Amino acid sequence: MQRRALHLSLLAGLLAVSGFVSAQTKWDLPAAYPATNFHSVNLNQFAADVDKASGGKLKITVHPGASLFKAPEIKRAVQGGQAQIGEILLAAYQNEWQMFGADGLPFLATSYDDSVKLYKAQRPILEKKLSEQGMKLLYAVAWPPQGIYSKKPIQSAADLKGSKWRAYSPSTSRIAELVGAQPVTVQAAELSQALATGVVEANMTSGATGVDSKLYEHLKYYYDVQAWLPKNAIIVNKKAFDALDKSTQDAVVKAAAEAETRGWAASQKVNTDTMAVLKANGMTIQAPSAQLKADMQKVGATMVKEWLAKAGPEGQAMLDAFRK
Repeated sequence: MQRRALHLSLLAGLLAVSGFVSAQTKWDLPAAYPATNFHSVNLNQFAADVDKASGGKLKITVHPGASLFKAPEIKRAVQGGQAQIGEILLAAYQNEWQMFGADGLPFLATSYDDSVKLYKAQRPILEKKLSEQGMKLLYAVAWPPQGIYSKKPIQSAADLKGSKWRAYSPSTSRIAELVGAQPVTVQAAELSQALATGVVEANMTSGATGVDSKLYEHLKYYYDVQAWLPKNAIIVNKKAFDALDKSTQDAVVKAAAEAETRGWAASQKVNTDTMAVLKANGMTIQAPSAQLKADMQKVGATMVKEWLAKAGPEGQAMLDAFRK
């Protein structure tokens, strides 16, 4: 009897252990930016919050620096279930669906306040589209405003003619075409190398990417044109999310809401801090000349018109909601 009781006790212990193991879910979260980038830091905090709030039932491992999937592959990986959750740059997917690129349109939303307004107009239709594709939008955070980095001084758009221009989305490629530059597609993880080898001579990006990629080592001028604030979005595979129990789902949604609030605040702080770092490393930071600003706003107006022609009534409705 004692031996049988011992057997039963051991069996109960094994079942308890196996039950705990099966109750713990592990997700991989691919991201395209360096571990030190504020988006990645925020992702790690989000993962830690989910772990704590779920009582260890859901463990999310963040894979920064395009170490698991390259930037253009992440959305497909989440959609297909190769990764359960991931971070994407919305504007990079404009060719798939125009609404993804709304926050990459130059001079449409140029401040944090306007960017928040645009996000509020954009979010319901993003959620609907991603749901149709088998995914759920958890949260989104804007990058700091985009400026122009260059090897040489720029007084007008004509000064960019012929330069090798880094493109990372359909809109950045179109800007290059409109100013007569040569677009070269380079993702954030390869930007430093592209600059070192002369593949890129100018680009539009944020102060955060400028510091991440040490652009001051290769480019000497930064023009604070504040053209747009593109957003990174955290998306999750719906099947993976639906497989979680209700309390764990609630933990994910709550942690996502907190990450969104924290991320937008971090973006604004990073914008100020990175400008100081660029300056300290010898980069000349200037406001754009009146001519350069006028030229770039003209480019923006052309691109919004082109975008609306492709986005149709859905795009017009979103813009109307934004401009209210």
